[in-house]
Amino acid sequence: MKIKHLHDWNIGIQQARQIQSELARQLIIRGKPDRLVRVAGADVSYSRSDGRLWACVVVLDITTWEVVEEQWSESHISMPYIPGYLSFREMPALLAAFEKVASSPDAVILDGQGTAHPRRMGIGAHVGLFLDVPTVGCAKSRLVGDFEPVGTARGSRSELRLRGTIIGWVLRTREGVKPVFVSPGHRIGLDEAADVVLRSCRSYRLPEPVRKAHQLSQRLRVRGAQTPSSRDARSNGRGRNTYDDKILFLPDVGGHRRDILPANSERGR
Repeated sequence: MKIKHLHDWNIGIQQARQIQSELARQLIIRGKPDRLVRVAGADVSYSRSDGRLWACVVVLDITTWEVVEEQWSESHISMPYIPGYLSFREMPALLAAFEKVASSPDAVILDGQGTAHPRRMGIGAHVGLFLDVPTVGCAKSRLVGDFEPVGTARGSRSELRLRGTIIGWVLRTREGVKPVFVSPGHRIGLDEAADVVLRSCRSYRLPEPVRKAHQLSQRLRVRGAQTPSSRDARSNGRGRNTYDDKILFLPDVGGHRRDILPANSERGR
């Protein structure tokens, strides 16, 4: 996939906030994929011991549930988890994986927020601008917003509102399990984002492409725990990975210190 270069990653927290606000004005929250057959899911897993992370992308044909393509990138964590800034922590490695994707997904689902974010720039929106394809954020927990209880049937949903504006949906993807928090990323509308997620779910709570990406990242993490850590980025055997491990460095987290969580935390994503 072609990746746009919209900004650098070696920046401080104040510049990161400014970038989010500026990029949010470029989002297109309307439209839908021309078709919905190949859907890419992305997820990241972290080592609990040596600071490594594995960013994975799985492209799935949702008409047959067959895997079209798997790609991944390995690197090291260079910043703590700070709520609202997940994309600066994970995107360099994710973009390295997306860059190796040879197929053309009709839509991309990220394990995290889209525009359901204080500055409308969750990882689903941020990645969408870099890829310039329809993207959706599908998170397991709420970051911002209020909502009413969701019906129990599959497909039931409740508006997720922030200061009176609908920013996403609380969507029941399977009866009897917790709902997910869905919001548009880029080049897709509110209703269409929920439709993409629901059509990409098979028998589980999470969309199948994201679930497959999570499984791949977990396998890589387990395998990585059995091998020595290296500061060099690794390849998945389909060409040398040119990603040079330059993840955002935040020298001054200041008042955010209370929000820093362990490396494997996923709170709010």
